[in-house]
Amino acid sequence: MAGPDDPRGMTDPADPRGVAGPGDPLGNVADERAPLTVLWFAWLRERTGTAEERVSPPADIATVGALIDWLSARSPRHAAAFQNRRTVRCAVNQDFADPTTPVRPGDEVAFFPPVTGG
Repeated sequence: MAGPDDPRGMTDPADPRGVAGPGDPLGNVADERAPLTVLWFAWLRERTGTAEERVSPPADIATVGALIDWLSARSPRHAAAFQNRRTVRCAVNQDFADPTTPVRPGDEVAFFPPVTGG
């Protein structure tokens, strides 16, 4: 068993999802109440009317696809952003994501249009 000074299995204190205090009998655990940060880029920002928002979806919202469904139902502006989902890309914690990618409290989820080179 790891001692109090042993970092194995401990959550990074810089992790935005938060940790329990040192006196918590469960040790360091993720805070399930931490909101998601949603970032909107380019024309998605224009359609939603915001560049960033913090949201606390219901506990059953566990994937990017479920999050998109939930966000689409929040307002007509959000629904307009996802009108053609094939033209929307996503990243979770700065890693490209697809509709099956898990999302957890404290994650950063970014939505942006496809980028082309040339």
